[in-house]
Amino acid sequence: TFAAEAARPGGTPQIQILVDGTDPNTANFVMAYAQGVLSSWRAMRAAGNGADGAPMIDVEQRVWFNQELVSRNTLVPGAIAIVMTMIGTLLTALVVAREWERGTMEAMMATPVTALELLAGKVLPYFLLALASLTLCFFVAVFLFGVPFRGSIGALYLVSAAFLCPALGLGLIISSATRNQFLASQLALVVGFLPAFLLSGFLFEIGSMPQPIQWITYILPARYYVPALQTVFLAGDIWPLYLRNMAVLLLEGAVLLALAARLTRKRLA
Repeated sequence: TFAAEAARPGGTPQIQILVDGTDPNTANFVMAYAQGVLSSWRAMRAAGNGADGAPMIDVEQRVWFNQELVSRNTLVPGAIAIVMTMIGTLLTALVVAREWERGTMEAMMATPVTALELLAGKVLPYFLLALASLTLCFFVAVFLFGVPFRGSIGALYLVSAAFLCPALGLGLIISSATRNQFLASQLALVVGFLPAFLLSGFLFEIGSMPQPIQWITYILPARYYVPALQTVFLAGDIWPLYLRNMAVLLLEGAVLLALAARLTRKRLA
């Protein structure tokens, strides 16, 4: 054991430090903190027993999934979430708001279709466009930036499809609430793009944010999408994480799409 080896004259106790390389910033902090703790411990032993009484410690640091802590390997998958947010929320809000401006939404409601069917017809093209963009982003990430892909294509598309549900629902709510392209674009940037960019863990570690901000991140779809993307690229298929995050995304999507349908009916009443 560590204590027995440290107490033995000439002993060299061993410590293994395992860190998750899918988050290079946190991994570096953990390794630096561990080294600081060991240095402090050895300094205290040296002060108590003399310089010769402080045993040398053999530290083995092992980084999983991103051995060289290349930040590109985590930033590029996170950037895919930003692209999907732009298509799912911003583009949908703009295009559907244009339909409200032109009055075509009211004209379509004169046909025998429900509000839910109308909205489904509006978002389906952007759902498919987002998945096509995901395919392009995948090839760029793997073949241009050299990001490893250790998961499965099926998991990548399943998680992305689940993320598009709340992203599209938010875009529909924004378009129905504003019915103006300029307002829709500004609101989509504020409530869609900026939170996904700043509060999803893409750039900044969520654990280092103030506690009230951490609570807010729990309602952001990108918070659940970014770690799923980083996992499918770097770690492989970890289905408990996928299923947990997909369940939250689908629940948020159902709530937002239901609110969008209700708001649309109210606007057309």
